[in-house]
Amino acid sequence: MYKYDDYDRKLVSERVAQFRNQTERFLAGELTEDEFRTLRLQNGLYIQRHAPMLRVAIPYGMLNSSQLNSLAYIADEYDRGYAHFTTRQNIQYNWPALENVPDILEELSKVEMHAIQTSGNCIRNTTSDPFAGIAKDELVDPRPYCEIIRQWSTFHPEFIHLPRKFKIAVNGALEDRAAVQVHDIGINLSRNEAGEAVAQVLAGGGLGRTPVIGSVIKNNLPWNELLTYIEAIMRVYNRYGRRDNLYKARIKILVRALGPEEFAKQVEAEWQHTRGGVSVIPQAELDRIAAYFTAPTYEQFDEAQVAKLQQQIAGLREKHRGFDRWLIRNVREHRQPGYVAVSISLKRPGIAPGDATSAEMRLVAKLAEQFSFGELRVTHEQNFVFSDVALQDLFDLWSTLKDNNLAMPNIGLVSDIIACPGGDFCSLANAKSIPIALGIQEAVDNMDYQFDLGDLSLNISGCINSCGHHHIGNIGILGVDKNGEEWYQVTLGGRQGNEASIGKVIGKSFYAEDVPGVVKTILQTYVDNRFEDELFIDTLDRIGLEPFKNNVYPNKEAA
Repeated sequence: MYKYDDYDRKLVSERVAQFRNQTERFLAGELTEDEFRTLRLQNGLYIQRHAPMLRVAIPYGMLNSSQLNSLAYIADEYDRGYAHFTTRQNIQYNWPALENVPDILEELSKVEMHAIQTSGNCIRNTTSDPFAGIAKDELVDPRPYCEIIRQWSTFHPEFIHLPRKFKIAVNGALEDRAAVQVHDIGINLSRNEAGEAVAQVLAGGGLGRTPVIGSVIKNNLPWNELLTYIEAIMRVYNRYGRRDNLYKARIKILVRALGPEEFAKQVEAEWQHTRGGVSVIPQAELDRIAAYFTAPTYEQFDEAQVAKLQQQIAGLREKHRGFDRWLIRNVREHRQPGYVAVSISLKRPGIAPGDATSAEMRLVAKLAEQFSFGELRVTHEQNFVFSDVALQDLFDLWSTLKDNNLAMPNIGLVSDIIACPGGDFCSLANAKSIPIALGIQEAVDNMDYQFDLGDLSLNISGCINSCGHHHIGNIGILGVDKNGEEWYQVTLGGRQGNEASIGKVIGKSFYAEDVPGVVKTILQTYVDNRFEDELFIDTLDRIGLEPFKNNVYPNKEAA
């Protein structure tokens, strides 16, 4: 993974010192709330419902064990012993004292981390495929390009005060695991007939108040012109984005207003002024960055050795049902013979989705050192991934995880719920998310039942900003306010990936206590109507919304 150079270290160090001074001046009454607001947002600091919230960047989801240990230390020393991993591959602390935030930022700088541009109207943390570099279907490793975008966008003077926040995702595989179609800019990397890396660029995607699937505005963009083309998009957006209306300020509104073809035409015209300019990526720079993302020193296994290891694992699967289930749901193929990628679920019964205690973080850091070359990834589904685990280590890894309540075999199942912190913490939320998630987890707690249901995504957001990505869940749940009461709207049919789509509202919203029962009714409707081995989303596509609505609203109250 990328290592800071002298420039990075100096930049982050100076930023910490600057914010320390700004915080001291605010606490001394020398800066007003309005003056301090912009300064704290530039450093990832929000004022939430009960306390400040600090959001820390995990660039394209990559962490090493030292960094995770530092995050655990911060949770103990400056928070309440836990933290929340988000759908933006970030981590959030919900209880830091304002006067301690500069100290937290200094601790982060020691392990090459920061909170710069994790909030505010700027380019946020660039996200990517958590299986980058090891996936069998990968065409181009997206991580060097993500790092180049990170460096280019950090403190870019032209794009530090955009009309609204701005999010970029980069994918380099046949399967889109980065949700590029619901980002302000989505990038699909591939190779042309000459074997050169090229990019397909999408613009105008996003969730929130107006969910939109992004539009392709450029194909076969040469890799070295990636930044010049992004600059052209940003300049068109910066010029014409709605600064007069917060709810119409995202680029998706501009693309919709102009139409994708006209927007692409204007970007192309702007690009004629930027292409070939100072932001062209030199081959030497790409090579320099890419050198940080080389494969670890794998043990070499021949076919016979791999077959023997697989046979040993098969024997263990017969003896340990939990191990068998964990292998089915949490282990993924690897391009290196004798290795796999392992997902560690942060969706345990009775625990808020995406939360991890400091003790759990330290354990995961230790296991990453022992089993995955000291590195791990954070997914936008709010889980961990060990990208490089040898087959011979799988049982030992599972055994340790099981002993510490971290071996939940539910990746991609209905209890693998994506959820924002909601009204328990966020001042923007209309309703709580965590109690709803816990109620649904309890309602579907039987693992036989979950395995029978198969792949099924369920996402929860506490407000229309859609931090829980409810629009692209097969089942989506949105907290809404009705006369000061918390209600929940249900959507069906959303999905992410290559065939991304936005879910449709099924009808009137529900009381909080009714939501788990509503979900169970939806699931039973699927079971009653599915063909053999048919997934939930496929059954829904085939039979439509009406059977689900008829069962959820037996008295025809959906309208």
